[in-house]
Amino acid sequence: MCLSRRPQVSKVLMIEGTIIRSGLLGEIPSLVFGMSTRLGGVSEQPFGMNVSFRVGDAEGDVQKNRELFLDQLGIRQEDLAIPIQIHSNFVHVVSSAGTYPDCDGLVSTIPGLFVGVTVADCVPMILVDPVTKVVAAVHAGWRGADAGIAEVAIAIMMHEGGVKPGNIIAYLGPSAGVCCYEVGSEVASRFPGDTVANKNGQKFLDVRKANRLQLIASGVDPKRIEESELCTISERTLLHSFRRDGKNSGRMMAVVGFRG
Repeated sequence: MCLSRRPQVSKVLMIEGTIIRSGLLGEIPSLVFGMSTRLGGVSEQPFGMNVSFRVGDAEGDVQKNRELFLDQLGIRQEDLAIPIQIHSNFVHVVSSAGTYPDCDGLVSTIPGLFVGVTVADCVPMILVDPVTKVVAAVHAGWRGADAGIAEVAIAIMMHEGGVKPGNIIAYLGPSAGVCCYEVGSEVASRFPGDTVANKNGQKFLDVRKANRLQLIASGVDPKRIEESELCTISERTLLHSFRRDGKNSGRMMAVVGFRG
Protein backbone atom coordinates (compact mmCIF):
# COMPACT_ATOMS: atom_id res chain seq x y z
CA MET A 1 0.00 0.00 0.00
CA CYS A 2 1.43 3.40 -1.01
CA LEU A 3 0.96 6.22 1.45
CA SER A 4 3.40 8.77 0.03
CA ARG A 5 2.21 12.17 -1.20
CA ARG A 6 -1.10 12.04 0.61
CA PRO A 7 -3.65 14.24 -1.23
CA GLN A 8 -6.01 16.57 0.57
CA VAL A 9 -9.06 14.46 -0.17
CA SER A 10 -11.14 11.87 1.62
CA LYS A 11 -9.33 8.53 1.53
CA VAL A 12 -11.15 5.39 2.55
CA LEU A 13 -9.84 1.89 1.93
CA MET A 14 -12.61 -0.69 1.79
CA ILE A 15 -12.26 -4.31 0.70
CA GLU A 16 -15.30 -6.56 1.05
CA GLY A 17 -14.27 -10.13 0.38
CA THR A 18 -12.75 -10.00 -3.09
CA ILE A 19 -14.35 -6.67 -4.07
CA ILE A 20 -13.08 -3.12 -3.53
CA ARG A 21 -15.76 -0.69 -2.39
CA SER A 22 -15.99 3.07 -1.85
CA GLY A 23 -16.98 4.87 1.31
CA LEU A 24 -18.40 7.95 -0.42
CA LEU A 25 -20.18 6.05 -3.18
CA GLY A 26 -21.53 3.59 -0.63
CA GLU A 27 -23.53 6.42 0.97
CA ILE A 28 -25.58 7.10 -2.17
CA PRO A 29 -29.02 5.40 -2.11
CA SER A 30 -29.68 2.85 -4.88
CA LEU A 31 -26.17 3.23 -6.33
CA VAL A 32 -24.18 0.08 -7.06
CA PHE A 33 -20.39 0.25 -7.28
CA GLY A 34 -17.66 -2.33 -6.98
CA MET A 35 -14.24 -3.16 -8.37
CA SER A 36 -12.85 -6.65 -8.78
CA THR A 37 -9.42 -7.78 -7.63
CA ARG A 38 -7.26 -10.70 -8.78
CA LEU A 39 -8.85 -12.89 -6.11
CA GLY A 40 -11.78 -15.26 -6.43
CA GLY A 41 -11.62 -16.17 -10.10
CA VAL A 42 -11.54 -19.49 -11.94
CA SER A 43 -8.79 -18.75 -14.48
CA GLU A 44 -5.51 -20.61 -14.27
CA GLN A 45 -2.68 -18.68 -12.68
CA PRO A 46 -1.37 -16.10 -13.15
CA PHE A 47 -4.73 -14.77 -14.34
CA GLY A 48 -6.95 -15.74 -11.40
CA MET A 49 -9.88 -13.30 -11.41
CA ASN A 50 -9.24 -11.85 -14.85
CA VAL A 51 -12.17 -10.13 -16.59
CA SER A 52 -10.59 -9.27 -19.94
CA PHE A 53 -10.96 -11.30 -23.13
CA ARG A 54 -7.87 -9.58 -24.59
CA VAL A 55 -5.00 -10.95 -22.50
CA GLY A 56 -4.76 -14.56 -23.67
CA ASP A 57 -6.97 -16.06 -20.98
CA ALA A 58 -9.48 -18.81 -21.81
CA GLU A 59 -12.73 -17.22 -22.98
CA GLY A 60 -14.92 -19.52 -20.89
CA ASP A 61 -12.96 -18.69 -17.75
CA VAL A 62 -13.21 -14.96 -18.40
CA GLN A 63 -16.95 -15.26 -18.88
CA LYS A 64 -17.28 -17.15 -15.59
CA ASN A 65 -15.13 -14.57 -13.80
CA ARG A 66 -17.37 -11.78 -15.03
CA GLU A 67 -20.43 -13.68 -13.86
CA LEU A 68 -18.93 -14.23 -10.41
CA PHE A 69 -18.02 -10.56 -10.04
CA LEU A 70 -21.27 -9.11 -11.32
CA ASP A 71 -23.37 -11.59 -9.34
CA GLN A 72 -21.81 -10.28 -6.14
CA LEU A 73 -22.99 -6.80 -7.11
CA GLY A 74 -26.42 -7.99 -8.16
CA ILE A 75 -25.87 -6.88 -11.77
CA ARG A 76 -26.92 -8.84 -14.83
CA GLN A 77 -24.39 -9.02 -17.65
CA GLU A 78 -27.11 -7.97 -20.08
CA ASP A 79 -27.35 -4.65 -18.20
CA LEU A 80 -23.64 -3.79 -18.53
CA ALA A 81 -21.99 -1.50 -21.08
CA ILE A 82 -18.21 -1.69 -21.38
CA PRO A 83 -15.68 -0.07 -23.74
CA ILE A 84 -12.90 -1.58 -25.80
CA GLN A 85 -10.23 0.79 -24.55
CA ILE A 86 -7.56 2.50 -26.65
CA HIS A 87 -5.88 4.93 -24.17
CA SER A 88 -7.74 7.93 -25.59
CA ASN A 89 -9.95 10.72 -24.30
CA PHE A 90 -13.01 9.45 -26.17
CA VAL A 91 -16.11 9.19 -23.96
CA HIS A 92 -19.48 7.94 -25.22
CA VAL A 93 -22.99 8.29 -23.86
CA VAL A 94 -24.69 4.89 -23.88
CA SER A 95 -28.36 4.01 -24.05
CA SER A 96 -28.03 0.24 -24.12
CA ALA A 97 -25.80 -2.51 -22.80
CA GLY A 98 -23.02 -4.07 -24.85
CA THR A 99 -19.48 -3.45 -25.98
CA TYR A 100 -18.42 -0.04 -27.29
CA PRO A 101 -15.25 0.05 -29.41
CA ASP A 102 -12.54 2.70 -29.52
CA CYS A 103 -13.26 4.68 -26.39
CA ASP A 104 -12.11 4.94 -22.77
CA GLY A 105 -15.16 6.19 -20.94
CA LEU A 106 -18.89 5.61 -20.87
CA VAL A 107 -21.68 7.81 -19.48
CA SER A 108 -25.10 6.45 -18.53
CA THR A 109 -28.12 8.65 -17.89
CA ILE A 110 -30.41 5.63 -17.47
CA PRO A 111 -31.00 3.92 -14.09
CA GLY A 112 -30.63 0.19 -14.53
CA LEU A 113 -27.92 0.56 -17.19
CA PHE A 114 -24.47 -0.01 -15.67
CA VAL A 115 -21.12 1.10 -17.09
CA GLY A 116 -17.67 -0.31 -16.43
CA VAL A 117 -14.01 -0.18 -17.40
CA THR A 118 -11.13 -2.65 -17.11
CA VAL A 119 -7.73 -1.72 -15.69
CA ALA A 120 -4.37 -3.13 -14.68
CA ASP A 121 -2.39 0.04 -13.79
CA CYS A 122 -4.45 2.90 -15.22
CA VAL A 123 -6.87 4.77 -12.98
CA PRO A 124 -10.48 3.57 -12.85
CA MET A 125 -12.34 6.86 -12.45
CA ILE A 126 -15.96 6.70 -11.32
CA LEU A 127 -18.14 9.82 -11.51
CA VAL A 128 -21.62 9.95 -9.98
CA ASP A 129 -24.22 12.70 -9.73
CA PRO A 130 -26.71 11.66 -7.03
CA VAL A 131 -29.12 14.41 -8.13
CA THR A 132 -29.58 13.51 -11.81
CA LYS A 133 -28.45 9.87 -11.37
CA VAL A 134 -25.97 10.23 -14.21
CA VAL A 135 -22.85 8.06 -13.88
CA ALA A 136 -19.59 7.62 -15.75
CA ALA A 137 -16.85 5.00 -15.75
CA VAL A 138 -13.53 6.18 -17.15
CA HIS A 139 -10.23 4.45 -17.94
CA ALA A 140 -7.64 7.15 -17.19
CA GLY A 141 -3.99 6.20 -17.54
CA TRP A 142 -1.24 8.65 -18.32
CA ARG A 143 -2.29 8.97 -21.95
CA GLY A 144 -5.91 9.61 -21.01
CA ALA A 145 -4.88 12.06 -18.31
CA ASP A 146 -2.57 13.85 -20.72
CA ALA A 147 -5.50 14.15 -23.16
CA GLY A 148 -7.83 15.50 -20.44
CA ILE A 149 -10.27 12.61 -20.29
CA ALA A 150 -11.59 13.66 -16.85
CA GLU A 151 -12.55 17.06 -18.22
CA VAL A 152 -14.13 15.48 -21.30
CA ALA A 153 -16.22 13.10 -19.19
CA ILE A 154 -17.54 15.88 -16.98
CA ALA A 155 -18.35 18.10 -19.97
CA ILE A 156 -20.38 15.27 -21.49
CA MET A 157 -22.19 14.63 -18.20
CA MET A 158 -23.09 18.31 -18.08
CA HIS A 159 -24.24 18.51 -21.69
CA GLU A 160 -26.08 15.20 -21.94
CA GLY A 161 -27.37 14.80 -18.40
CA GLY A 162 -27.72 18.28 -16.96
CA VAL A 163 -25.10 17.53 -14.33
CA LYS A 164 -23.64 20.29 -12.17
CA PRO A 165 -19.96 19.55 -11.40
CA GLY A 166 -20.39 20.58 -7.79
CA ASN A 167 -22.83 17.69 -7.29
CA ILE A 168 -20.44 15.04 -8.61
CA ILE A 169 -18.92 12.47 -6.28
CA ALA A 170 -15.73 10.96 -7.73
CA TYR A 171 -13.79 7.84 -6.93
CA LEU A 172 -10.24 7.24 -8.17
CA GLY A 173 -9.53 3.56 -7.73
CA PRO A 174 -6.36 1.51 -7.36
CA SER A 175 -3.72 2.25 -9.98
CA ALA A 176 0.03 2.47 -10.40
CA GLY A 177 1.18 4.64 -7.49
CA VAL A 178 3.75 7.41 -7.39
CA CYS A 179 5.85 5.07 -5.25
CA CYS A 180 6.39 2.68 -8.17
CA TYR A 181 5.24 4.24 -11.45
CA GLU A 182 8.51 5.24 -13.07
CA VAL A 183 8.22 7.20 -16.32
CA GLY A 184 10.64 8.76 -18.77
CA SER A 185 11.40 12.45 -19.02
CA GLU A 186 9.18 12.85 -22.08
CA VAL A 187 6.11 11.55 -20.26
CA ALA A 188 6.95 13.43 -17.06
CA SER A 189 7.25 16.71 -18.98
CA ARG A 190 3.59 16.45 -20.02
CA PHE A 191 2.35 16.80 -16.44
CA PRO A 192 2.46 19.51 -13.74
CA GLY A 193 5.59 19.37 -11.63
CA ASP A 194 3.71 18.58 -8.44
CA THR A 195 2.45 15.33 -9.96
CA VAL A 196 5.98 14.03 -10.59
CA ALA A 197 8.37 12.81 -7.89
CA ASN A 198 12.13 12.74 -8.45
CA LYS A 199 13.97 9.94 -6.68
CA ASN A 200 17.60 9.04 -7.29
CA GLY A 201 17.56 10.65 -10.70
CA GLN A 202 14.37 8.83 -11.75
CA LYS A 203 10.90 10.28 -12.29
CA PHE A 204 7.70 8.81 -10.86
CA LEU A 205 4.25 9.93 -11.95
CA ASP A 206 1.29 10.39 -9.62
CA VAL A 207 -1.36 9.67 -12.24
CA ARG A 208 -4.19 9.71 -9.71
CA LYS A 209 -3.22 13.23 -8.68
CA ALA A 210 -3.03 14.31 -12.33
CA ASN A 211 -6.61 13.14 -12.83
CA ARG A 212 -7.75 14.61 -9.52
CA LEU A 213 -6.44 18.06 -10.47
CA GLN A 214 -8.48 17.88 -13.67
CA LEU A 215 -11.60 17.01 -11.70
CA ILE A 216 -11.08 19.97 -9.41
CA ALA A 217 -10.39 22.27 -12.36
CA SER A 218 -13.70 21.09 -13.84
CA GLY A 219 -15.59 22.13 -10.71
CA VAL A 220 -15.66 18.97 -8.60
CA ASP A 221 -15.44 19.70 -4.87
CA PRO A 222 -12.17 18.22 -3.50
CA LYS A 223 -14.11 16.99 -0.46
CA ARG A 224 -16.27 14.89 -2.78
CA ILE A 225 -13.29 13.05 -4.27
CA GLU A 226 -12.23 9.74 -2.77
CA GLU A 227 -8.91 8.19 -3.72
CA SER A 228 -7.75 4.65 -3.13
CA GLU A 229 -4.38 4.21 -1.45
CA LEU A 230 -3.69 0.94 -3.26
CA CYS A 231 -0.86 0.70 -5.78
CA THR A 232 -1.40 -1.98 -8.41
CA ILE A 233 2.34 -2.51 -8.88
CA SER A 234 3.14 -3.15 -5.22
CA GLU A 235 -0.04 -5.09 -4.28
CA ARG A 236 1.07 -8.39 -5.81
CA THR A 237 -1.46 -10.63 -4.10
CA LEU A 238 -4.51 -8.42 -4.43
CA LEU A 239 -4.23 -6.60 -7.76
CA HIS A 240 -3.27 -7.15 -11.39
CA SER A 241 -0.49 -4.99 -12.83
CA PHE A 242 0.67 -4.88 -16.44
CA ARG A 243 3.71 -2.82 -15.49
CA ARG A 244 4.74 -5.53 -13.03
CA ASP A 245 3.66 -8.73 -14.82
CA GLY A 246 3.49 -7.84 -18.52
CA LYS A 247 1.73 -10.48 -20.63
CA ASN A 248 0.99 -12.48 -17.47
CA SER A 249 -1.25 -9.72 -16.15
CA GLY A 250 -5.02 -10.00 -16.08
CA ARG A 251 -7.43 -7.09 -15.75
CA MET A 252 -9.81 -5.86 -13.06
CA MET A 253 -13.20 -4.28 -13.65
CA ALA A 254 -14.87 -1.29 -12.00
CA VAL A 255 -18.65 -1.01 -12.48
CA VAL A 256 -21.17 1.65 -11.48
CA GLY A 257 -24.85 2.43 -11.98
CA PHE A 258 -28.13 3.15 -10.25
CA ARG A 259 -30.76 0.48 -9.71
CA GLY A 260 -33.63 0.86 -12.10
